[in-house]
Amino acid sequence: MSQLAERAPLFTDEMEGGLTLTLATEEATRCLLCFDAPCSQACPAGTDPGAFIRKLRFRNVTGAIRTIKTNNPFGWTCGAVCPTAQLCELACSRTQIDRPIQIGKIQRFIVEHGWNMGFSPIKKQAAAKGKIAVVGSGPAGLTCARELALSGYEVTVFEKKGLPGGNLRYGIPPFRLSEKGVEREINEIAALGVTIKTNTPIEGKDGLEKLKDQGFKAVFLSPGLWRPIRLGIEGSNLDGVMSATDFLGTLRGPDSDALAAKVKGKTVAVIGGGSVAMDTAQWAKKLGAKDIYVLYRRSYTEMPAEEKEKIQALNDGIHFLILTQPVKYNGNGTLKSIVCRRTRLGGPDDSGRRRPEEVPGSDFEMSFDMAIEALATQPEAELKDFEGITWNGALVSAEGESLRTSLPYVYAGGDIVRGPALVVEAVADGKRAAEAIVNHLEGKGE
Repeated sequence: MSQLAERAPLFTDEMEGGLTLTLATEEATRCLLCFDAPCSQACPAGTDPGAFIRKLRFRNVTGAIRTIKTNNPFGWTCGAVCPTAQLCELACSRTQIDRPIQIGKIQRFIVEHGWNMGFSPIKKQAAAKGKIAVVGSGPAGLTCARELALSGYEVTVFEKKGLPGGNLRYGIPPFRLSEKGVEREINEIAALGVTIKTNTPIEGKDGLEKLKDQGFKAVFLSPGLWRPIRLGIEGSNLDGVMSATDFLGTLRGPDSDALAAKVKGKTVAVIGGGSVAMDTAQWAKKLGAKDIYVLYRRSYTEMPAEEKEKIQALNDGIHFLILTQPVKYNGNGTLKSIVCRRTRLGGPDDSGRRRPEEVPGSDFEMSFDMAIEALATQPEAELKDFEGITWNGALVSAEGESLRTSLPYVYAGGDIVRGPALVVEAVADGKRAAEAIVNHLEGKGE
């Protein structure tokens, strides 16, 4: 069968279907073939969309696949969930004429087409240069592991949870990111000789030192952020009040049916305005919630969620209560209602957005069966026990270029250094850290 044979998109049982070969190729022909490819310059992970779109346009499909998978081990994942409208597509020169190239959709298609073809451009290398440990199996950790394996190192990934993938598996709903697709990209990394040990936390003040004693020449620390920041208002301990981290994680685990039953037919409040809030609200809707309200203390335009996510939520019938701040949960053991207070916008805060200010005397009460707080996350408390690691507030302090920490053999990246960030930024950190580790161990550039 020709490498250009038409095939149906994958994972349509979980996600919205992607492009077909015909549609992807037609979209690629709109590319202006820019010499400097501003779309490529705008990709944090260096996936190089200018190159893979050019190759698809000229029917070099295997070359397009090789470009993506060489540059980004999570090329399919990033194609599916990356906020391309804020990155590569925003930089696309075509926007000066009509609309940008659909780079994310093309990227997802090319990787799926490679899977349909059975074409895998990345080959296993001999591991003869020593052992390196990676703590955390999210996109930063697994990217670093792959790059180190391709450089000839024996890599072991230590993961606290029962399955690898980090936020890709436990934080993004399957209708946005198919678990089958995530597993496929993880399996590609494991096939390169990377060992992934799940249910294996690294704990204790000497946890990192023990890895060194076991013969690991370096450690990449990327455990992610799994401890939710809560509102902490009265009634937070009521049954029916939970964090989005627990909500999304439970729906990926053995207790998913029980939680789904609690949501069905209920009135649900989702507190927050980011992508996690939109994911939470839409999943509650798909589970059969009667009504879902997103409560957000700023304006609609200041919600950090992508515009397409907000529009999709509205199209799904989810209600937005903006300029609204919950101040109390009411109930007798079980949530019955939420007392909210109106807010208005004042001057800008450190984020550059206008600061919400509570309006005195504006309290009102609404009945709710469940409240899900989709706020920020922070490192788990036990991580701060690691001896020798310097922290910058709630995050690990790491050098800008090398991502080396205060322990000379430990590097760190992903959300533990950046705070909540994008998948493509985690991939970039993994690549950068791997390069720095190799340069250090092999005496390059020092």
